[in-house]
Formats: sequence, structure tokens, C-alpha cells
Amino acid sequence: MGTHQTAERLAFNFQPPCKLPGKIRLATVHNLTQAEFRCLRLFGTDESVNNKKIAERMNLSPSRLTRIIDGLVEKEYIIREIDAEDRRNMRVMLSRRGRQLVNQLNKAYVQIHNEILQDISVSQHEPLITAMQHLLEALENWLKKP
Repeated sequence: MGTHQTAERLAFNFQPPCKLPGKIRLATVHNLTQAEFRCLRLFGTDESVNNKKIAERMNLSPSRLTRIIDGLVEKEYIIREIDAEDRRNMRVMLSRRGRQLVNQLNKAYVQIHNEILQDISVSQHEPLITAMQHLLEALENWLKKP
């Protein structure tokens, strides 16, 4: 597996709890808050999601999510409409501008991970991914404990 594929796996499968300087830079360059950046990264480019699912994915209260979505709608990255199946919910999707930004952010995010991997021997990339998968699974299991 090449460095680029490893970088993609790191970028999209492992979300460290810390704030990588590159993530902060990406958010700042695009005039996004960290929360807006995280929210945009949750979308596939053609995905339409209801607000409850986004709140669950981000582990946020609906009121906090509403403020984040309001900011992204104002910046014209997201379109919000009433869910036809349940009028109490909103469906949220990326606008054309939002899709372009998410594509740009994803490429930049992979590039950050590519740069990080340059300091790690290629022979260690696969063991690194495996170890990180085990660590994240253990962390998720620990967080589920009462």
C-alpha cells in the first residue's frame, strides 16, 4: 500500500481527539469554526442527512448543532429543508459551494497526513494502521463501560 492510500486511511478512519494544527489551519483559512469544520467533514459529497443524525455523529445537543448549521447555511455551504417524512426534522445537505469546499478540505486533510507519514518508515505504515484500529476499538469499548 502506498503512502497516499495510508494517508487517506489515517485521515478518514481515525479522528484523534486532539486538534491537529493542520486541521486548525484548514478551518481558519476557510473562515470556519472548529465545529463547522467537523460538521462539514461528516458529509459525503452527495449525502443528505437529518439533523438528529448529525447531532449523534458529533455528540452534540440539538441546540448547539442548530447554531453550527445556521453558520454553515449563512456561509452558503449547507442547504437546510424540512424533512418530508417527519416535519419536526430538518434535512441538511451540502450546497454546490459546500461540495467544492468538502472536496478541497478532504484533499488538504489527506495531504496533512501524507506529510506526517513522511517521518515514518513505509514498512511501519501498515502496523501503524493496525495498532491505531486496535487502540480506537479499545477506547470505544472503554467509553461504553458504565
